[in-house]
Amino acid sequence: MSREHALAIWNAAIEAVRPGPLLRAALQALEKAPRIVVMGAGKAGAAMSAALEAALAERIDTVTGWVNVPAGTELPTRRIHLHAARPPASNHPTEEGVAGSREILRLAKSAGPDDIGICLWSGGGSALLPAPVEGITLADKQAVTKLLHGCGATINQMNAVRKHLSAIKGGRLAEAFAGKTLLSLIISDVVGDPLDVIASGPTAPDPTTYADVWAILKGFHLCDKVPPAIVRFLERGLAGELPDTPKTLSPRISNRIIGNNAVALTAAETTARRLGYKILNLGSMIEGETREVATVFAGIIKSIVHDSRPLSAPLCLLSGGETTVTLPERPGRGGRNQEFALALLDKLGREGMCNVTALCGGTDGEDGPTDAAGAIVDASTLDRAEALGLLVGVHVDRHDAYPFFQATGDLVLSGPTGTNVMDVRVVLVAAGSAP
Repeated sequence: MSREHALAIWNAAIEAVRPGPLLRAALQALEKAPRIVVMGAGKAGAAMSAALEAALAERIDTVTGWVNVPAGTELPTRRIHLHAARPPASNHPTEEGVAGSREILRLAKSAGPDDIGICLWSGGGSALLPAPVEGITLADKQAVTKLLHGCGATINQMNAVRKHLSAIKGGRLAEAFAGKTLLSLIISDVVGDPLDVIASGPTAPDPTTYADVWAILKGFHLCDKVPPAIVRFLERGLAGELPDTPKTLSPRISNRIIGNNAVALTAAETTARRLGYKILNLGSMIEGETREVATVFAGIIKSIVHDSRPLSAPLCLLSGGETTVTLPERPGRGGRNQEFALALLDKLGREGMCNVTALCGGTDGEDGPTDAAGAIVDASTLDRAEALGLLVGVHVDRHDAYPFFQATGDLVLSGPTGTNVMDVRVVLVAAGSAP
């Protein structure tokens, strides 16, 4: 029953951040305009576009648009073109993404003086909006993105770099928009919902500078590893030869968060309480190295089981945010949610997992370069692993969670959810005597 409860709680979090209801509420006061220009990018882009067209049904003939989305997520739309800008389960920029980004820039510049622009941004937007600045190639951007992923850079750090190498991010799209007003509707996948970081802030002022970007690369010892063209470009920026990203934007530009991790956790909390659990909601600000965060969570679980602190069972421990994984040169296969679940198994062991069920999943339905959203584990996972001769610690050390959970049958295979608000982790501690 605990597995069914964990899935029900996690699914409630997903349903709460579906784009349809969020879009309808945000568009109630939209003023009339001769043309509505729609632009956007993200894993929720297709669902947001379909919801927007439904909300604007009476004015659909005034709508024109282009939104970059992951391949395989497209939905039927009448006036908004959904452009497959990258393959599924990939976060690397592509030539298709470059072409789509150029079209979005063209559309922004084509807006008439009385036209309204609506931008639809969601998680994954950065990788779907590759429009390299002059002198930088897509291969250059792919190389630096791969290096940053591999060294455990945070989303904020990666986006600071990407913004300064882009012709569309870091407020550049807002600068290019020629219409009357521009409204960005945003489903956030970033801790704290910073407007300049979500999708790398195409319509938000950018507080980061060339100096910040150089410090990030230097801090991860990447200055001699990134392509020479990027080094030359950043050196020109540092010398004042190139304009920095805009630090302020016109009042006609507005950005609105319509969905985020906190909304998802609140819905999960409601469902968990209905199922009879006490709630310990740790919030949406959880960050850090995945294994280290899992170690902390293991300690909290032990305290609940052994000391009934901070609360006694039956208890639902909820958390959101987004952890990171620092990978070796030749890692195994998996994602941060699968690694979190595997590390939790490793820290708690068979006795510690008694009466404990944990589901760790990405709300977009993707976890790293895999087809799984994450994994769900309990004591039976360890029974199946032992029968198969699988060693938890070996797979943790290899960052090789996917093959482990594929073998035990504990992957969460939701498919693309049509939304993206970081991760939701559900840990259920059932009532029972401590081992």
